[in-house]
Amino acid sequence: MSFCIEILINLYIINVQNILYSDQFDMKKEKELIALLRENSRRSVSDLAKILKISRATVQQGMDNLERKGIIESYTIKINPHHQQQQVTAYIMISIVSQNTPEITRQIQKLNQLDMLCTISGQYDLMAMVTEDSTEALDRVIDSIAALEGVEKTLTHIVLSRKKDRMH
Repeated sequence: MSFCIEILINLYIINVQNILYSDQFDMKKEKELIALLRENSRRSVSDLAKILKISRATVQQGMDNLERKGIIESYTIKINPHHQQQQVTAYIMISIVSQNTPEITRQIQKLNQLDMLCTISGQYDLMAMVTEDSTEALDRVIDSIAALEGVEKTLTHIVLSRKKDRMH
């Protein structure tokens, strides 16, 4: 009899945790969590919870959920190639007024969608690699970069397919 009660209690706890998880952990938080883990996959759950402003239990459940969905394959952080194929990646070359380079670089580095930012030689000054879920969302990111004070022009190349990728 006590075994049955124990099972019911455990099911109740799981149900309560799932309700709390769904209330606090939306798609935006999921994207932020992935970005934080990409940046440093060794961050503690406590640190992630502080940054995301949610409970440790919610962060842990979010990580468990990402594992179950196959989005997180390991904590070196490798994103499932199928998940990546559903996303849109672009290289944005950015021409800027040279005295604004440090400020523009700081602003671009704040973008969650940013995978890489490099200074480059030639006609453009910076090259950003960004990833989004759709072309519409990607367009908004490109517009936000182009709108930065000191950005003269941008040139965007959308990735159609990855032939080899050592970054992910």
